[in-house]
Amino acid sequence: MLVTGGARGIGLACARRFAADGHDVAVTYHSSAPPDDLFGVKCDITSADDVEAAFSQVEEHLGGPVEVLVANAGIARDTLLLRMSDDDFETVVDTNLVGTFRVVKRATRGMIRARSGRLILISSVVGLLGSAGQANYAASKAGLVGFARSLARELGSRAITVNVIAPGPVETDMIAALTDERRAELTAAVPLARAASPDEIAGVVAFVASDDAAYITGAVIPVDGGLGMGH
Repeated sequence: MLVTGGARGIGLACARRFAADGHDVAVTYHSSAPPDDLFGVKCDITSADDVEAAFSQVEEHLGGPVEVLVANAGIARDTLLLRMSDDDFETVVDTNLVGTFRVVKRATRGMIRARSGRLILISSVVGLLGSAGQANYAASKAGLVGFARSLARELGSRAITVNVIAPGPVETDMIAALTDERRAELTAAVPLARAASPDEIAGVVAFVASDDAAYITGAVIPVDGGLGMGH
């Protein structure tokens, strides 16, 4: 199993959950390295060469192709549209959407040969609901839905499932960086009146990767405390 962006937050929680369930796990990271007990490979998913090199190392470590990919790596550069630079928009889309394309395409190579696989893309409720000041982030996360559903149709005959997890607010570094006022606003908008823990997202990811979810594909699964209901 491979989790991109697996050194912290949701990605780290997913890697920990897979390891606890007895699976062989590898993670990619960009800046901060993962804990010593996880096999990590530094990888910039905006570089096709980096992705190829990382997969080669991961496959050597796992002893074969990646059977489950959790495409979690992503960034945010929030600002209102009139203040948003071309670089703000392009960098977020290139990382969150095009970067996911790169890692999924590379992982699919082995899955097609094996006629089996799980592709799990981490999107966001923002991609479905929208959020002022996050046009770039929302566009990139919404794009994952069309991408996943197209691949679900394309790869289904090879027993490869492709699903999207759409978290709401999660207690990660991204949320921790917000002001207390903004955190309170986010929590107030959630019917369950709290942010999720990363472990709660990881639990749903683990289910989608399991045999119990073998007949689920092309789905967008909200894990958002009810924030995006109806979307």
